[in-house]
Amino acid sequence: MNYEVCAANLQSALAAQEAGAHRIELCSALDVGGLTPSWGLIRATVRHLTIPVHVLIRPREGDFCYSKMELDLMLDDVRACREMGVAGVVVGALHPSGELDLPTLEALKNASGSLDVSCHRALDFCPDPIDAVHKLVGLGFTRLLSSGQARSAFEGRFCLKKMVAAAHGRMSVMPGGGITAQNIGAIAECTGAQDFHFSGRKKMAAVSQQSPLPGLDMEHWESDVSLIRAVMAAHAKQQA
Repeated sequence: MNYEVCAANLQSALAAQEAGAHRIELCSALDVGGLTPSWGLIRATVRHLTIPVHVLIRPREGDFCYSKMELDLMLDDVRACREMGVAGVVVGALHPSGELDLPTLEALKNASGSLDVSCHRALDFCPDPIDAVHKLVGLGFTRLLSSGQARSAFEGRFCLKKMVAAAHGRMSVMPGGGITAQNIGAIAECTGAQDFHFSGRKKMAAVSQQSPLPGLDMEHWESDVSLIRAVMAAHAKQQA
């Protein structure tokens, strides 16, 4: 079993490593589904961690239909990630119809070189997720992050089960979205998945004594060692 922690800052990445996670997905702006983190954060995280660091490549919030200029930006980010020594990148792109944008995905895969390449939850908008699984396998993707086209991996567990079966060991289908110590056992038992993605985060109280302004909250979220360990322990207990 492998546990990937979604980390949106250096503190969360360090907590994931301390808790025993197998790798992290590094991103920013989780409130909009995650965006590419700063190059400074990427460098610092690679420097401080010994577990693999995978970086989300997503240039903006909103849909996953990208222009030529946005693709060029993503390709630059992928190349920069290679230079900074990350272990993998996490990408996704769609046509307006919801089908995978195969030319864009292929370009991102080619730019990644020997990096591990995962597809993020853009796939959860595809009209035929099983067909999408086969296409990602054909492109050589290592894994796919999905909530089973539902609000959470628990709600989408039956779809995830079909996706795991379709991948047939050729690519890892990794449940993600709302995974907690209370539901990881049921998700694992239903899907047969071997990889799991979660944040294990909690809201941190503000240090500043200043009053917040609209859109400028003084609190922030960090992954927590005890919460991450609780998820892994609950899964281990279910497997015993």
